[in-house]
Amino acid sequence: MRKALFLIAIGAIYRLVPHPWNLVPMGALSLYAGASLPRRWAWVVPVAAMGLSDLVIDYAIGRPFLDPSRWIIYASFALTTLMGPLARRPKVGPWLLPVLSLSASALFFLTSNFGAWLVPEMNYPRNLAGLLACYVAGILFIRPTILADLAGTAVLFGLDAILERANRLLPARGASLQPVVNPPTVVSTAAPISSELIASIRSIVLVQPWIGGC
Repeated sequence: MRKALFLIAIGAIYRLVPHPWNLVPMGALSLYAGASLPRRWAWVVPVAAMGLSDLVIDYAIGRPFLDPSRWIIYASFALTTLMGPLARRPKVGPWLLPVLSLSASALFFLTSNFGAWLVPEMNYPRNLAGLLACYVAGILFIRPTILADLAGTAVLFGLDAILERANRLLPARGASLQPVVNPPTVVSTAAPISSELIASIRSIVLVQPWIGGC
Protein backbone atom coordinates (compact mmCIF):
# COMPACT_ATOMS: atom_id res chain seq x y z
CA MET A 1 0.00 0.00 0.00
CA ARG A 2 2.82 2.41 0.84
CA LYS A 3 4.53 1.65 -2.44
CA ALA A 4 1.31 2.32 -4.36
CA LEU A 5 0.84 5.68 -2.63
CA PHE A 6 4.47 6.58 -3.28
CA LEU A 7 4.15 5.78 -7.00
CA ILE A 8 0.88 7.74 -7.22
CA ALA A 9 2.57 10.76 -5.66
CA ILE A 10 5.52 10.51 -8.07
CA GLY A 11 3.26 10.31 -11.12
CA ALA A 12 0.98 13.16 -10.04
CA ILE A 13 3.79 15.51 -9.02
CA TYR A 14 5.74 14.85 -12.23
CA ARG A 15 2.73 15.83 -14.32
CA LEU A 16 2.26 19.05 -12.35
CA VAL A 17 5.82 20.35 -12.63
CA PRO A 18 6.77 22.11 -15.89
CA HIS A 19 7.92 19.64 -18.55
CA PRO A 20 8.03 19.36 -22.35
CA TRP A 21 4.85 18.21 -24.02
CA ASN A 22 4.22 14.45 -23.57
CA LEU A 23 7.55 13.93 -21.80
CA VAL A 24 5.88 12.06 -18.94
CA PRO A 25 6.88 8.44 -18.14
CA MET A 26 3.35 7.37 -17.21
CA GLY A 27 3.68 4.24 -19.31
CA ALA A 28 6.86 3.29 -17.44
CA LEU A 29 5.14 3.99 -14.12
CA SER A 30 2.22 1.77 -15.13
CA LEU A 31 4.58 -0.97 -16.23
CA TYR A 32 6.52 -0.86 -12.96
CA ALA A 33 3.31 -0.81 -10.91
CA GLY A 34 2.15 -3.94 -12.69
CA ALA A 35 5.48 -5.64 -12.03
CA SER A 36 5.84 -4.72 -8.35
CA LEU A 37 2.28 -4.54 -6.98
CA PRO A 38 -0.64 -6.96 -6.75
CA ARG A 39 -3.02 -6.71 -9.68
CA ARG A 40 -5.81 -5.21 -7.56
CA TRP A 41 -3.55 -2.24 -6.69
CA ALA A 42 -1.44 -1.93 -9.83
CA TRP A 43 -4.08 -0.35 -12.07
CA VAL A 44 -4.97 2.16 -9.34
CA VAL A 45 -1.51 3.76 -9.52
CA PRO A 46 -1.67 5.31 -13.02
CA VAL A 47 -5.41 6.05 -12.83
CA ALA A 48 -5.07 7.84 -9.48
CA ALA A 49 -1.92 9.70 -10.56
CA MET A 50 -3.61 10.88 -13.75
CA GLY A 51 -6.90 11.70 -12.02
CA LEU A 52 -5.39 13.73 -9.17
CA SER A 53 -3.12 15.73 -11.45
CA ASP A 54 -5.93 16.30 -13.97
CA LEU A 55 -8.14 17.70 -11.20
CA VAL A 56 -5.50 20.32 -10.43
CA ILE A 57 -4.84 21.10 -14.10
CA ASP A 58 -8.56 21.30 -14.92
CA TYR A 59 -9.18 23.66 -12.03
CA ALA A 60 -6.33 25.89 -13.18
CA ILE A 61 -7.40 26.16 -16.83
CA GLY A 62 -11.15 25.69 -16.44
CA ARG A 63 -11.36 22.44 -18.40
CA PRO A 64 -14.19 19.98 -17.69
CA PHE A 65 -13.06 16.81 -15.93
CA LEU A 66 -15.60 14.47 -17.54
CA ASP A 67 -14.02 14.07 -20.97
CA PRO A 68 -14.58 10.81 -22.93
CA SER A 69 -11.08 10.88 -24.42
CA ARG A 70 -9.58 11.10 -20.93
CA TRP A 71 -11.19 7.88 -19.75
CA ILE A 72 -9.79 6.09 -22.78
CA ILE A 73 -6.30 7.26 -21.81
CA TYR A 74 -6.83 6.14 -18.22
CA ALA A 75 -7.91 2.73 -19.51
CA SER A 76 -4.77 2.46 -21.65
CA PHE A 77 -2.52 2.94 -18.62
CA ALA A 78 -4.59 0.46 -16.62
CA LEU A 79 -4.08 -2.06 -19.45
CA THR A 80 -0.35 -1.34 -19.44
CA THR A 81 -0.12 -2.65 -15.87
CA LEU A 82 -1.14 -6.08 -17.20
CA MET A 83 2.20 -6.23 -19.03
CA GLY A 84 4.11 -5.67 -15.79
CA PRO A 85 4.25 -9.31 -14.60
CA LEU A 86 6.08 -10.22 -17.81
CA ALA A 87 9.07 -8.21 -16.54
CA ARG A 88 9.29 -10.45 -13.44
CA ARG A 89 9.62 -13.71 -15.33
CA PRO A 90 12.87 -15.56 -14.57
CA LYS A 91 15.53 -15.97 -17.24
CA VAL A 92 14.41 -13.15 -19.49
CA GLY A 93 16.79 -11.35 -21.80
CA PRO A 94 17.83 -7.71 -21.50
CA TRP A 95 15.67 -6.91 -24.50
CA LEU A 96 12.40 -7.52 -22.67
CA LEU A 97 12.14 -4.24 -20.72
CA PRO A 98 12.77 -2.02 -23.77
CA VAL A 99 10.17 -4.01 -25.72
CA LEU A 100 7.62 -3.65 -22.92
CA SER A 101 8.39 0.07 -22.66
CA LEU A 102 7.90 0.57 -26.40
CA SER A 103 4.68 -1.44 -26.21
CA ALA A 104 3.40 0.86 -23.46
CA SER A 105 4.22 3.91 -25.60
CA ALA A 106 2.51 2.36 -28.62
CA LEU A 107 -0.61 1.57 -26.60
CA PHE A 108 -0.76 5.15 -25.35
CA PHE A 109 -0.30 6.48 -28.90
CA LEU A 110 -3.13 4.35 -30.28
CA THR A 111 -5.60 5.03 -27.49
CA SER A 112 -4.88 8.74 -26.95
CA ASN A 113 -5.24 9.58 -30.62
CA PHE A 114 -8.36 7.47 -30.88
CA GLY A 115 -9.77 9.49 -27.99
CA ALA A 116 -8.77 12.73 -29.68
CA TRP A 117 -10.58 11.59 -32.83
CA LEU A 118 -13.75 11.13 -30.76
CA VAL A 119 -13.66 14.67 -29.36
CA PRO A 120 -15.91 16.94 -31.50
CA GLU A 121 -13.72 19.98 -30.84
CA MET A 122 -10.86 18.36 -32.77
CA ASN A 123 -12.96 18.56 -35.98
CA TYR A 124 -11.81 15.23 -37.41
CA PRO A 125 -14.26 13.54 -39.82
CA ARG A 126 -15.97 10.53 -38.26
CA ASN A 127 -14.62 8.08 -40.81
CA LEU A 128 -11.47 6.09 -41.48
CA ALA A 129 -9.80 9.00 -43.24
CA GLY A 130 -10.38 11.24 -40.23
CA LEU A 131 -9.00 8.58 -37.86
CA LEU A 132 -5.88 8.14 -40.00
CA ALA A 133 -5.40 11.90 -40.15
CA CYS A 134 -5.57 12.03 -36.36
CA TYR A 135 -2.92 9.33 -36.04
CA VAL A 136 -0.66 11.09 -38.54
CA ALA A 137 -0.95 14.32 -36.56
CA GLY A 138 -0.10 12.43 -33.37
CA ILE A 139 3.23 11.17 -34.74
CA LEU A 140 4.73 14.53 -33.84
CA PHE A 141 4.18 13.79 -30.13
CA ILE A 142 5.17 10.13 -29.94
CA ARG A 143 8.91 10.73 -29.75
CA PRO A 144 8.91 12.39 -26.29
CA THR A 145 6.55 9.67 -25.07
CA ILE A 146 8.97 6.95 -26.17
CA LEU A 147 11.97 8.74 -24.64
CA ALA A 148 10.16 9.32 -21.34
CA ASP A 149 8.97 5.71 -21.08
CA LEU A 150 12.39 4.26 -21.93
CA ALA A 151 14.14 6.50 -19.41
CA GLY A 152 11.47 5.93 -16.76
CA THR A 153 11.63 2.16 -17.22
CA ALA A 154 15.41 2.18 -16.86
CA VAL A 155 15.28 4.32 -13.70
CA LEU A 156 12.43 2.50 -11.94
CA PHE A 157 13.51 -1.05 -12.68
CA GLY A 158 17.20 -0.16 -12.24
CA LEU A 159 16.65 1.30 -8.77
CA ASP A 160 14.47 -1.67 -7.88
CA ALA A 161 17.24 -4.10 -8.87
CA ILE A 162 19.85 -2.14 -6.89
CA LEU A 163 17.70 -2.09 -3.74
CA GLU A 164 16.89 -5.78 -4.08
CA ARG A 165 20.56 -6.66 -4.40
CA ALA A 166 21.44 -4.47 -1.40
CA ASN A 167 18.78 -6.19 0.73
CA ARG A 168 20.27 -9.58 -0.17
CA LEU A 169 23.80 -8.49 0.71
CA LEU A 170 22.99 -6.88 4.07
CA PRO A 171 22.13 -10.13 5.94
CA ALA A 172 25.27 -11.81 4.60
CA ARG A 173 27.45 -8.92 5.76
CA GLY A 174 25.77 -8.94 9.16
CA ALA A 175 26.52 -12.63 9.57
CA SER A 176 30.18 -12.14 8.63
CA LEU A 177 30.58 -9.54 11.37
CA GLN A 178 29.52 -11.96 14.14
CA PRO A 179 32.32 -12.76 16.66
CA VAL A 180 34.10 -16.04 16.03
CA VAL A 181 34.82 -16.74 19.73
CA ASN A 182 31.99 -16.90 22.20
CA PRO A 183 32.93 -14.82 25.28
CA PRO A 184 31.07 -17.01 27.84
CA THR A 185 33.03 -20.03 26.63
CA VAL A 186 36.31 -18.20 27.18
CA VAL A 187 35.31 -17.20 30.71
CA SER A 188 34.19 -20.71 31.64
CA THR A 189 37.45 -22.31 30.46
CA ALA A 190 39.58 -19.65 32.09
CA ALA A 191 37.92 -20.00 35.51
CA PRO A 192 39.39 -23.46 36.40
CA ILE A 193 42.85 -22.39 35.27
CA SER A 194 42.77 -19.34 37.55
CA SER A 195 41.64 -21.35 40.62
CA GLU A 196 44.34 -23.99 40.08
CA LEU A 197 47.01 -21.29 39.75
CA ILE A 198 45.91 -19.60 42.99
CA ALA A 199 45.90 -22.94 44.86
CA SER A 200 49.43 -23.81 43.74
CA ILE A 201 50.74 -20.39 44.80
CA ARG A 202 49.17 -20.78 48.25
CA SER A 203 50.76 -24.21 48.70
CA ILE A 204 54.17 -22.86 47.84
CA VAL A 205 53.81 -20.01 50.30
CA LEU A 206 52.72 -22.30 53.14
CA VAL A 207 55.22 -25.13 52.56
CA GLN A 208 58.53 -23.35 51.90
CA PRO A 209 60.19 -22.30 55.22
CA TRP A 210 62.22 -19.47 53.75
CA ILE A 211 59.16 -17.55 52.66
CA GLY A 212 58.69 -14.65 55.07
CA GLY A 213 62.06 -15.39 57.00
CA CYS A 214 64.78 -12.89 58.18
